[in-house]
Amino acid sequence: MSENVLPHHHNDDERAEHLREQLDKTDNFQIVAEVFKQLSDYSRLRIFWLLCHCEECVTNISALVNMTSPAVSHHLSRLKANNLIVSSRRGKEVYYKAADTEQSNMLHLAIEKVMEISCPE
Repeated sequence: MSENVLPHHHNDDERAEHLREQLDKTDNFQIVAEVFKQLSDYSRLRIFWLLCHCEECVTNISALVNMTSPAVSHHLSRLKANNLIVSSRRGKEVYYKAADTEQSNMLHLAIEKVMEISCPE
């Protein structure tokens, strides 16, 4: 049996081949899983959402999400390591905001849509 042939043949070999090629790109799926893993944490998700709407320092983020500064710093480092947020230093303060990337923008949009569906006002 050929690698391209599915057990139930539906006369769409091109589609099957395309799907198989995409599924074989396991590194892509691993990257997406890592990004979703970062946002699967309730606190990290709240911090990311907040930073999609404003730029803030750790002290203010801590106050807004009612967490300690070390806990917030831990979540910020994870988000930054995955290129979801960026930081900039101004004097002694470091400010954080969502990265202006397609990935970050798409995740923010997805969060907003899920919240809209799941949490109607």
